[in-house]
Formats: sequence, C-alpha cells, structure tokens
Amino acid sequence: MELNEIRYFLELSKARNFTKAAEACHVSQPALTRAIQKMENELGGLLFSRERNNTHLTELGRLIEPHLSEIAAQSTEAKRTAMRFLKLEQASLSLGVMCTIAPTPFVGFMARFRARNPGIDVSILEDVPDRLCDLLIKGELDVALMARPDGFPQPLRASELFSEQFVIACSAGHRFSGRHHIEMAELDGETYLSRINCEFYDYLTDRCREQGVTLVDSYESEREDWILTMVAAGLGICFLPEYTAIFPGVVGCPVISPSVTRSVCVVTVAGRRASPPVKAFLNAVQRYAWSTVAVPATPSR
Repeated sequence: MELNEIRYFLELSKARNFTKAAEACHVSQPALTRAIQKMENELGGLLFSRERNNTHLTELGRLIEPHLSEIAAQSTEAKRTAMRFLKLEQASLSLGVMCTIAPTPFVGFMARFRARNPGIDVSILEDVPDRLCDLLIKGELDVALMARPDGFPQPLRASELFSEQFVIACSAGHRFSGRHHIEMAELDGETYLSRINCEFYDYLTDRCREQGVTLVDSYESEREDWILTMVAAGLGICFLPEYTAIFPGVVGCPVISPSVTRSVCVVTVAGRRASPPVKAFLNAVQRYAWSTVAVPATPSR
C-alpha cells in the first residue's frame, strides 16, 4: 500500500464522490478508481459502497480509516521534520572532542557557531582520540576535533585547524619560571604530574628517554583541571599543550631539543555523505580564525 493510495482513500472518504476526490488529488477519476480497487484487493474486501449518488464507507472502510489517517499524519510530520532538518531549523549534530583540547578557543568557536546556527542542537562527547576514532567509523559520531601523534587510520580524513607546541607547565615560583625555553635534557630528576589521557604520553616518554631524562612520577589524574591546580601549587611539572597551560598561577615554558608539537584536526569519515548540519559545522570550523583566539600565556622575563 502506497502513501498516494492512502491519500486517495482519505480524500474519497471525505468527499464521498469519486469525481470530486480525483479533482482534489489532481489525478484522473480512472486512476483514483484503480488505486481504490488495488487497496480493496490487498485488504480482501470492499472499502466503499458504490451506489448512485451515495458513495460511502463500508464497515471495513470505517474500520481501517483511523489507521490510514494516522499513517498519513505521521508521513506529513516526517516530511515537516525533514524540512526543518534540511533548513537547519531543528537539526542535531554529534560532536566528539578529545578531553585534552584547550577550552578557551573551543568554547569561543562553539559560542559563535551557536549564534549563527541556533537551530542545530550539538551533543558533545568528550573522550580520548582512539575511542573517538572508533565512534566516528561506527557512525555514532558525525565529526570530531582531536590530535594523534601518529595520524588517523583509514577511512578517517583529517584537516588541521591549528597546531600548538608542548610546553613545560610549572608554578610561578619554579626555577623554570621566566625562561624563554627549556631544553628537554634539563628535565632530568624533576617531579612529574602525569596526565592519564594525554594522547602524546608515549611519544613524550620516548623523547625524554632519548635525551637521558628520568622524571620522578608523583601524582596522576584524568582531570586536566586537577593537574593544572597541582602545577600551580608547586607539586610538580607537566608536559601540556601550550593553549591548555593557560591557568592562574601556571607558567608555560616552551621545550626545545627536541620541540614537540601537535596538530588539532577536524576529523570525519572519508566518502561518507555529510548532512546539512555537518556541512554547516565543517564550513564554520574551517573558517574560524583559531590562531587569533588560541593565544598562550607568555612567560615573564
């Protein structure tokens, strides 16, 4: 049973006249008659009693009329919902964000995106990059913002938004405070605060090992704000992306020999057709001036 046949049935049940119903449906009377007969054959009984000047519903017709009315109403509402979605008046977007991304530039972008796209409801999931990659591939996320030291697996496609250098975060009273840069070898013996969710942890550990650096592990936490608070309190130092190191009482000192940077990317699935809200998000996130808002704190002299 097709939706246009249901529409013919409902119009005929209201008009009680084949000619008038056909006119209302913008079809010929024979076409409408054939459609009604097809429905009757499928349902196994007459839906209308056809008498001269007295066309009316049969008992079977009256029985199924509310069900067909409900189907038609749901179809109409589905079309309205789709139209609102396509016009970005009532659309949804599932966004993955790595848990180590700096909040200041990200929130600034989201505020602008919301102001320009008030009809898009954004659901944000915070997680580690490996988990976000898996959810993207499975279709449980539309798009993600993240970084990985060894790139992204197929079929993911990444476009860089901004890059940031890793710094050593320390308290204002630490011996590194005020330095313009720190050579990695100078970190040997320092008390270290470990960020459990750092996607560059293994990479940074390998670079320290290459420089003969042994760090003294102290505290570890999944919470970036706890690590930053402990750094500010002088409980240790920590590798942090430069834009994350912006925190009261925390000084970020660039690390050299070697320096380490990460590229924060917008990631989607290659070849997957983007919905209107995803297209709007990708256009906005790639046009946003990240370099002008993600400004790190400058160490004092």
